[in-house]
Amino acid sequence: MVKKAIGSIVCLLIMIMDVAAGILGIEAEVAQNKVKHLRMWIFECRDPSYEAFKLGLAAAILLLAAHAISNLFGGCICIWSKDELHKASSNKQLALGSLIFSWITLAIGFSMLIIGTLENSKSRKSCGISEHRLLSIGGILCFIHGLFAVSYYISATAFTREEKLIPNPPPT
Repeated sequence: MVKKAIGSIVCLLIMIMDVAAGILGIEAEVAQNKVKHLRMWIFECRDPSYEAFKLGLAAAILLLAAHAISNLFGGCICIWSKDELHKASSNKQLALGSLIFSWITLAIGFSMLIIGTLENSKSRKSCGISEHRLLSIGGILCFIHGLFAVSYYISATAFTREEKLIPNPPPT
């Protein structure tokens, strides 16, 4: 009963962190859009937003923390060959797929949040090709990451529990 309570708390913590990161990323985009900017064709000059910098950085840190928690508490799921993948239980296959997609969404979402944050870290006005919506897309990817991270945690712990209940047959 205690393990189920801990599992629920971990899932809730991961989702809260990812949702908070997503909201902060979107709020950073809103703060960035409030600063003065001049747009001419595809080029844009704008002042950096310190508020967008802080919110984007907080979103990136929360995204990393949520990913670390899901991977630390979920454990390590390894599949070394195609045969092992085909013989694996559905929980192990789901854990592997969720792990891969959580890493992909982390890489893309974190990159977008960091690029959007760095655009707002400059001490002077910047001009160049306009890069819109990096922070908000990074924020949306935080929500998606939360789904994959929780899916990974649940399926990995289910596989671990399943592995403890079913003894492994001797190798042939």
